[in-house]
Amino acid sequence: MKINADNKHFKDLNNEIRVSEETEITVENCLGQRYIASGMSGKKITINGVPGNDLGCYLNGATIRVNGNAQDATGDTMNEGMIVINGSSGDATGYAMRGGKIFVKGNAGYRAGIHMKAYQTHHPLIMIGGETGSFLGEYQAGGTIVVLGLNSQKKVPVGNLCGTGMHGGKIYLRCEELPEDLPKQVQAAPASPEDMAEINGYIEEFCGIFAVDKQEVLSKNFYVLTPNTKNPYKSLYTFN
Repeated sequence: MKINADNKHFKDLNNEIRVSEETEITVENCLGQRYIASGMSGKKITINGVPGNDLGCYLNGATIRVNGNAQDATGDTMNEGMIVINGSSGDATGYAMRGGKIFVKGNAGYRAGIHMKAYQTHHPLIMIGGETGSFLGEYQAGGTIVVLGLNSQKKVPVGNLCGTGMHGGKIYLRCEELPEDLPKQVQAAPASPEDMAEINGYIEEFCGIFAVDKQEVLSKNFYVLTPNTKNPYKSLYTFN
């Protein structure tokens, strides 16, 4: 099924997607419509154009592929499913994400993975092919974030204050050196063979989706960031 989103209000567009009996839907001429596929499951949605904020928010098992860029809060609080961005995404990608996968071929803005968490078998993933802005993984409580820095000229493909407030999960950075301003409550080390084994399947999936050479991805070293249990954030707070 094809839907022409040209000049269509986001409520009308979303209702048309929701009530469709067809499971494979292509949205043409998308231009900033918000909340596309909010809470949806069981559908494969291809978007040609630029979706607006909160694409796939509360996603519950659907698959979304965007042939273009996405705006802010892609995958906000998503539970299950997959979002593929064949471009770049805006700020707060994966905000409070608690399950599923987000793959971004290009860059992501500020606060990607903020408040990301995991629960039982739900282990969310955000994988960014390029660079991210500041506050990556802010308050991260679980899940995995991978930043590859492909086609980046920077030695460090993330902005300032990476991992601020991080108290769970892992952040993998493919880079020549670590950020200089990592907080004391985060520890960083070269990724071990066991660490790399954890993300090997994710790397293969990313490379398959975007036709990227896996050997190129593995040609640089990875670092892994985890919460420092010897210097936890709870030491920064006073309890009355």
